[in-house]
Amino acid sequence: MNLQDSFANPEFLWLLTLLPLLAGWYLLKNKKAKVTLKMPTTIGFTGHFYTRANHFLFVLRTLALAALIVGLARPQNTSETTKTETTKGIDIVMAIDVSSSMLAKDLSPNRLVALKEVATDFINDRPNDRIGLVVYAGESYTKTPITSDKRLVLQALKEIQYGALTDGTAIGMGLATSVNRLKDSEALSKVIILLTDGVNNSGFIEPATAAELAVEYQIKTYTIGLGTNGNALSPVAYNPDGSFRYGLAEVQIDEALLKEVSAATGGKYFRATDNQKLAQIYEEINSLEKTEVETFKFYAYEEKFRPWALAALGLLMLEWLLKNTLFKSFI
Repeated sequence: MNLQDSFANPEFLWLLTLLPLLAGWYLLKNKKAKVTLKMPTTIGFTGHFYTRANHFLFVLRTLALAALIVGLARPQNTSETTKTETTKGIDIVMAIDVSSSMLAKDLSPNRLVALKEVATDFINDRPNDRIGLVVYAGESYTKTPITSDKRLVLQALKEIQYGALTDGTAIGMGLATSVNRLKDSEALSKVIILLTDGVNNSGFIEPATAAELAVEYQIKTYTIGLGTNGNALSPVAYNPDGSFRYGLAEVQIDEALLKEVSAATGGKYFRATDNQKLAQIYEEINSLEKTEVETFKFYAYEEKFRPWALAALGLLMLEWLLKNTLFKSFI
């Protein structure tokens, strides 16, 4: 809720500019009316008090007029309340390949880390959607079910590492697990973003079968092939200490399969050959899958003109009272 001071009729405030003119007119009038006479001491005192009293009463009338003008402008406190309603929710599952080839260094510092950085930005840009994570290599599992808790999703994304699953690339398994996460969703739009850097070579569910399931449950699938064209510095063997030995290896992505899956489900296929292209792809998907959000603003007004009106009335009453009591003998 936002609070701010304002005026309902600010045009009346222009009348305040007339007050200096009124004061100037008053001073000019008194200067012309002033007559210098030699008087006895008592009469001189009376004339001096008359002048002071007259000035004081004028000041009271001027202050009353200023307060009345401010009251006419209707000062008020305005409180603004904003309510956001999501009119079209989207449930998204991000299926991430965590096979050993995702450690290839054609993206900086490697494919998996580059993906996690871009995916983090994507998740942060979807505040009104539910997002889940599926990871797959030679098999697949749900890392995070679809949830609106972005902190949970981001923490789970940060924890994704190579080595938790049997090595391999089971695209069909990754897609089928993602479909299973979304099939019972009541969202108006259901989306899978499946990323891989290889060819389906593992798992007991064929990608075509998983794509049919996605079609049956009306789940749109965007597929991303990750890797440079040609050769990439990739893990090719193990060192004696268990770490990977790197060497140049040909990048093989089953683009025909990924295009078929995306086309069958109403999605789109993308190829990411470097960090910049990967970021652009997620930005495009972000723009293609927009959640419709309506924002309603409510305003409450608290009137503040009454104190100004009472001040004006009080000053006028004080001016009248002084004029007809204390200053009556001199005016």
